[in-house]
Amino acid sequence: MQALNTLLRTLAKLPGMGPRSAQRVALHVLAEPSRLTGLVQALADAATKLGTCPQCGNLAEKPEAEATALCPICANPARATGVICVVEGVADIWAMEKGGTFGGHYHVLGGVVSALQGVGPAQLRLGQLAGRLQSAHPPVTEVILALGASIEGQTTGHLVAEMVHRDAPKAIVTSLAKGMPVGANVDYLDESTLTLALQHRQPLA
Repeated sequence: MQALNTLLRTLAKLPGMGPRSAQRVALHVLAEPSRLTGLVQALADAATKLGTCPQCGNLAEKPEAEATALCPICANPARATGVICVVEGVADIWAMEKGGTFGGHYHVLGGVVSALQGVGPAQLRLGQLAGRLQSAHPPVTEVILALGASIEGQTTGHLVAEMVHRDAPKAIVTSLAKGMPVGANVDYLDESTLTLALQHRQPLA
């Protein structure tokens, strides 16, 4: 059954999914055809109606026959435009927003520098961040580094800090502090831990 094998292989490639998990999901959706139809439609809608926010890199709606619009956070006039929280991925934004304590904007890098994985500065959205720092009106006053507490996250944080000092010299650079265990990723932390880390962020030397 080629169709079933293809479905299983495709599901098994998803994060957190292995062969056995793929089998359970496949059997669940195949047991009732309406489930599979709904899943296919939802995936098709996501592929055609979602894009990347041109400003921060978050997910955003893509109106028909138009460029992707700003995400709800960037489009919200109540958010503090002078404060940018730099994160590795979109999942980190979702984690931060659950706490409800951050009222600024975000910038998604799309990863961290990793020599082992062949990811260098050119593969990240550092150029877009530099553009935001240089053209922001009013100017950026603070850049918060909300990156994982790994060596790669720290290395990437130093690159961002150097960029901020160069392109927005009056802005301060801070990083999440208390509550961030060594080696932890932002999107794996609970709301209370993230809130504490955000409230006690420290200036980066």
